[in-house]
Amino acid sequence: MEIELVDFLCQLAIILFSTKMLGIFMRKLGLPQVLGFIVAGILIGTSIWGLFFDIGSNWIFPITENVYLKAFAEVGVIFVMFTAGLETNLEDIKNTGKVSFLIALMGVVIPLGAGFLLAWLFLPNESVYTWLFVGVIMTATSVGITVEVLREMGKLQTKVGTVIVSSAIIDDVLGVIVLAIALSLSGGNAVTSPVLSLINPNGNAIITVLWIFAFFVFAVGVGIPLAKLFKYIEKKTPHTRRIPILSISMCLAYAFVAEKVFGVADITGAYIAGIILSTNHASAQYVDRKVTINSYTIFAPIFFACIGIKISFASFTLDVLWFALAFVAVAILTKIIGCGGMAKICKFNFKDSLRIGIGMITRGEVALIVMEKGITGGLLDPKYRAIVVLLVLVSSLIAPIILKMLYKNDKESLPLEGSLEEKKLEQTT
Repeated sequence: MEIELVDFLCQLAIILFSTKMLGIFMRKLGLPQVLGFIVAGILIGTSIWGLFFDIGSNWIFPITENVYLKAFAEVGVIFVMFTAGLETNLEDIKNTGKVSFLIALMGVVIPLGAGFLLAWLFLPNESVYTWLFVGVIMTATSVGITVEVLREMGKLQTKVGTVIVSSAIIDDVLGVIVLAIALSLSGGNAVTSPVLSLINPNGNAIITVLWIFAFFVFAVGVGIPLAKLFKYIEKKTPHTRRIPILSISMCLAYAFVAEKVFGVADITGAYIAGIILSTNHASAQYVDRKVTINSYTIFAPIFFACIGIKISFASFTLDVLWFALAFVAVAILTKIIGCGGMAKICKFNFKDSLRIGIGMITRGEVALIVMEKGITGGLLDPKYRAIVVLLVLVSSLIAPIILKMLYKNDKESLPLEGSLEEKKLEQTT
């Protein structure tokens, strides 16, 4: 029996209160708030309570996944990816040039290949698409914690700091493209596209890939005039409510077209919509603030809490534990080797190369979103949710510690010319 709407309102109150409290607690510990959201989901879900009680789906508490939670969570993940796109600064990517691209590329290729091999070893009975998807999860980078650590030490505006941030942005773009291809080739999302089913009834891989790239051509082709339209509206009526409303409409429309027409994940459409709007910086910053209020007040906490609610410890066997430990170790090491190794090839010294590698190991929202999309598409067993949560926790803990050790008593990494840190240095000398 499905829960009634009035009962869901009580669940909503429990979720929002618990995620906020646990989010604040995690932030006090120097960890991402999303970890608090997930822990809150575990505490209010059936993963623990279900060990003691026989719980039906119509209970108010503990909370189980229901149709209302699914809807709110889906909107949450779309908004998170939309804001990620809005916060993308294409100028930074252009200024850092091919160095950041090459570092990001190796930060995708090496974890992708290593993840594929790891899944092949530990999950031999799964399909090749599952092996590929495990690699896709490893490609995601979230440098929010790294940015805060570098800012605290006054190193964000250095060459290393700029390269880390720019590489992470490119890394996410490449990761989203790889995710779109993996889901479409496996049928995880292509089955939801009537248009793709019509033009490719036999599931030909080449046609599927071409249709995916057709989406990006369509998105950019339509996005250029839309970006100009938003710039015109911003000029005529700056900072009015119509701009964020129209932006959200564009985000949702892109998400719908991506999945229903092109067979690409809806989050990809939302992300591309954000990138297109980010070209108009004044408008993008205003929209980002407005959307973030709704996203991180209601929708995003529900999405991440749902991850915790759906985690089951009953299926966490010894085999899963060994896979989880190997998964975390490989995901961290491949980022260091891929990004740090390419930085060394690009003429960075050893210490700066290691800093770049460590700065790229943190995982966060994108990795969790990719995981959920894979589980929904049938590419990964739900019992493996906990391994990605473990990766987010471990990488978020060790990255700040190692970075601070690498920068201890450092006098080599000077701020970039014209940076805020350089101006402060000039004033004190």
